[in-house]
Amino acid sequence: MNWINNYVRPKINSLFSRREIPENLWTKCDACGTMLFHRELSDNLNVCTACGHHMGITPRDRFLTLFDGGIFTEVAVPVPVADPLGFRDQKKYPDRMKAAQKGTGEKEAMLVAEGEIGRTPVICAAQDFSFMGGSMGMYVGNAIIAAAQRAVELRRPLILFSAAGGARMQEGILSLMQMPRSTVAIQMLKEAGLPYIVVLTHPTTGGVTASYAMLGDIQIAEPNALICFAGPRVIEQTIREKLPEGFQRAEYLLEHGMLDRVTPRGKLREELVTITRMLMGLPPAVIADLPPPASFSHGPTDAAQDDTENTDPPRRNAPPDTEPPEAGAKG
Repeated sequence: MNWINNYVRPKINSLFSRREIPENLWTKCDACGTMLFHRELSDNLNVCTACGHHMGITPRDRFLTLFDGGIFTEVAVPVPVADPLGFRDQKKYPDRMKAAQKGTGEKEAMLVAEGEIGRTPVICAAQDFSFMGGSMGMYVGNAIIAAAQRAVELRRPLILFSAAGGARMQEGILSLMQMPRSTVAIQMLKEAGLPYIVVLTHPTTGGVTASYAMLGDIQIAEPNALICFAGPRVIEQTIREKLPEGFQRAEYLLEHGMLDRVTPRGKLREELVTITRMLMGLPPAVIADLPPPASFSHGPTDAAQDDTENTDPPRRNAPPDTEPPEAGAKG
């Protein structure tokens, strides 16, 4: 009887009461290998609490922690012609786009928004490296132009967060044309006397580095971000020499005069508030008067949220007033 009570019944009860444990409650740091609990990681803005390694963060999550109260309004971006070259490799280009949209929940590789940071009105644009490597296609060019035009219209500074593997090969020469297009858009800001601040995140490479990512009035980078045109492996294979330690990393570029600051993600919001208000001729912000940023939820499923008390505020943002037009963008 004791055998039944002590073993059989608990075993049967465990089979019927077992709950599935979500697989995404823990994230392994790529740098030090530490296992990080999802809530601890999100509270630290996707920065490893053990070694300070900056992991990727989506534009929407970045904006939630950047804008006052996590409140922002998306800026509509004209949608270009889909698959203008009829490109196909192992998959058709439209199929790759659908997979990226499903995986990220975003329409494209750049998100543009307007709102306030430390009660300072700004326009922000951010690339999503998880969307086809943040590659620069016609949509990204349209997004930068839309951001610049909105900034000029509202007389606001433009802050851009770059993260890209370069131009999008599926759009060929049309993607390369976004380099001069984005350069012209930045020139619009300069002629209007408006600040253009670039935050280079890991990685920023290729044609993005060769255009709008290096044209800022202020160049800031996150720690240890790879910033280059051709990657270190390509250079080593070309010159057949070993490159210096930390070559093309943010700290190396800061030391050699290509950057103004290297700022950890946790201190970036406060620094952007100070810089934008200074460049716009506004008085310094009163820190005690600034609303706190919102936090974002990183990875937990509904089952995980049932097990722990959810204290995160709801994700809030406003959609654009109108749907992006269907007309295609020129070259």
